[in-house]
Amino acid sequence: MQLPDGSCLLGPTVNLILLFPDDFASDGTVRLIGRRARHVHEVHRARVGDSLTVGRVNGQVGKGTLLFVEPDEVRLSVCLSEDPPPPAGLDLLLAMPRPKVLRRVLQAAASLGARRIVLLAAQRVEKSYFDSPFLEPGEVERNLVLGLEQARDTALPEVVVRRRFRPFVEDELELYWPAATCARLLAHPAATRSPADCDVGRPGSPAVLAIGPEGGWIPFELELLEAHGFRSFGLGPRILRVETVVPFAFGQVQLLRTRAAG
Repeated sequence: MQLPDGSCLLGPTVNLILLFPDDFASDGTVRLIGRRARHVHEVHRARVGDSLTVGRVNGQVGKGTLLFVEPDEVRLSVCLSEDPPPPAGLDLLLAMPRPKVLRRVLQAAASLGARRIVLLAAQRVEKSYFDSPFLEPGEVERNLVLGLEQARDTALPEVVVRRRFRPFVEDELELYWPAATCARLLAHPAATRSPADCDVGRPGSPAVLAIGPEGGWIPFELELLEAHGFRSFGLGPRILRVETVVPFAFGQVQLLRTRAAG
């Protein structure tokens, strides 16, 4: 899971430095080079003896104490003893967004705690979107890492890309989200039902939220999803962009799930 240049991209709001297996030496210390080292040096302005929040990808969170600091190399001793935030239990089924939007959506989904994101074709999705360089594995991981760093999380989401709508819904949907154990929800601008009128499940229980393209699902797609157990709901009279809908709808569902548990 190492990024192509041996590091991960750190933005200005990094709340955790994500560590990869190749960062660890045989004695358990960590060596960072490239972008992460520069971030520690230039943004944190850390010195030997300072402590930073770190986490091992798909593992625990803890503290890293600086042993050596230079602009292009940092060494730390780490103690990882805390669990990352619990998984949200809510996955995302997304009509493939525009490539530039995809980066923001992946970051948001990772920071919200989604553990699986399926990017799916739809009638109103341009086929060229699937040829975007932003879908290269390194670019996908890069943006997921940015979301995890923001959220102080370490669990790297699974991203699945499917170019055919109907075969996925009819042949694979049940494999990913079994109807017997998973709530299936669908945000749709024309729906009159509110999220509160749907069975959203409880915190941590399996659920999937489907969000269509900015033009919406066409009637056939909507009918097929509903025939496979998706309950559609609206988010008000405004038509929202995908990068707005994802955190908004995700938050609405998670709030209802929390209330159901209380």
